[in-house]
Amino acid sequence: MGEFIASRPGTASRTLRQVPAARPLAGILLLIVSMWTLNTLDASGKWVMGIGMPLLVFCWVRYLVHFIIVLAAMLPTQGARALRSSRPGLQCVRAFAMLASTLTFFTALKYLPQAQATAIIFLAPLIMLSVAPLVLKEPMRKSRWIAALIGFGGVLIVIRPGAGLDPVGVAAGLATAVLFAAQHLATRLLAGENAMTTIVWSGAIGTLTLSLAMPFALPLAWPALAGLTPWQWTVMLSTGLTGSLGHFLQIMAYRRAPASLLAPFIYLQITGAAAWGWLIWGQLPDALTWAGIIVICSCGVASSLIEWHRARPRTP
Repeated sequence: MGEFIASRPGTASRTLRQVPAARPLAGILLLIVSMWTLNTLDASGKWVMGIGMPLLVFCWVRYLVHFIIVLAAMLPTQGARALRSSRPGLQCVRAFAMLASTLTFFTALKYLPQAQATAIIFLAPLIMLSVAPLVLKEPMRKSRWIAALIGFGGVLIVIRPGAGLDPVGVAAGLATAVLFAAQHLATRLLAGENAMTTIVWSGAIGTLTLSLAMPFALPLAWPALAGLTPWQWTVMLSTGLTGSLGHFLQIMAYRRAPASLLAPFIYLQITGAAAWGWLIWGQLPDALTWAGIIVICSCGVASSLIEWHRARPRTP
């Protein structure tokens, strides 16, 4: 599961401590590759759970491998200082929101096709923009509320009664969108922190929390673990690699191009999810579902362009 980067111009830049963009095309390409990598993570997780791996055990493996990779990459260059945070309470709030969204999203993937589950959670950026004035004390923007309402209409088209979607998966997808919005609002409030510090805290808290559940979860999962083939182990362990690589590529993308330029390209993740759903399970959204997806993406792109236009420096 990927992370959304706040699409408001300037905020993501401060969060990632990026330098002014000098290679926008490289940033766009890196973001597209990161979206494909994170789609691979989602597809691998859905496949692993489909062969009988319990959700908690799969997420624990994914978090543990991710955390080990991030530490191995970061400690030699940044040392222990990257572990120190000036706002540990807010880091914990963000980490628990991220963990909860991981659990609910993979629950949604268990019950829904990947494209539909991904489309539902893309309501999160619109939720974030609409509630930002209340949480971040930003100016009220009518365009944000309109985009959020129209985007929600697109979600209603995707989850309409005739779509045949499992209600448990739909509920989990909607919960994920709310949790994603909370996670990224916390990310906005942590704008002064080193991005790698935030990633390490999220990985550490998620790994520790899931490890506390393993004495209860592992005995029940042991038959499934014992029956895994080398290939199945490879796919499950790869989720930690694709997760950490996807986040790293996102950071690299936002260091090369401004958030306002990259924001519309985030919505390509839905097409990547549809591609994996077709390649692995032969699932493709029908025409009406594609219409709902287009509404969601159009609202997100339009909102990003409006925010970009507002943030442009005015020439006297």
